[in-house]
Amino acid sequence: MFLSRIFNSIQLSPQSKTMVELLELNEKTKEHGLVLTPDDVKTVMVSRNKVLRDHGRIELGIEVTKGLIEVFSSSPYMDQDHYVDALNELHEIFYYLRNETEDKIGDAKLIQLMKDYFDGSCAGSLELLRSKMEEFAEKFRRDMIRQESLFEGDE
Repeated sequence: MFLSRIFNSIQLSPQSKTMVELLELNEKTKEHGLVLTPDDVKTVMVSRNKVLRDHGRIELGIEVTKGLIEVFSSSPYMDQDHYVDALNELHEIFYYLRNETEDKIGDAKLIQLMKDYFDGSCAGSLELLRSKMEEFAEKFRRDMIRQESLFEGDE
């Protein structure tokens, strides 16, 4: 893309690099009718940073945001009118899950799990996705505790 070469040829601040990286994803997402504007990117990043603070997390890169955009853009339930709000909610659900599963599930696997539920039993409902992911986290924690108790006397 010509625009990205121009931006890459000059020294960019980290915020500008983030903006360019996320706007470049429009090339992939526009085939699904989803496009982020520069203002949308700012909104998503402000929301993401708030979610990170609220969950006591630090992320140095934007790979999760890019993953959410790339994976969820192909959902038949995503539409332009609710795209930014959906991305903000997906960040909230994702980082909730990261904390609740104690980072024992990789980012890509967690994003795909969310997408499978979203497109499947949740039929595009973010509220239902949140509920299903809370149930998943509870079961995950129970299974972890059960596994740990099986190996308690092995030391």
